[in-house]
Amino acid sequence: MKNLGIALLLWTALVLFSLSVDVFLGFGFTTSLRNAFNPFLVMDIAEMVIFAVFIFFLVVVPLVSFFRKKMKEQD
Repeated sequence: MKNLGIALLLWTALVLFSLSVDVFLGFGFTTSLRNAFNPFLVMDIAEMVIFAVFIFFLVVVPLVSFFRKKMKEQD
């Protein structure tokens, strides 16, 4: 329960920091909220490609390892 509370406190602090930076940069409050809660809207193409590659490796490497282990067990 303590871990959840700490994570929630850190998340709240980081969101408030992000909102304050956006407001100080001249964005409106609604734009700042949209940027904070939907980060994919503000990503460039290069950032999306890096994110897709990260997710690809995050999913594919464990799947390949699982199937290789499964094939070794069958032999």
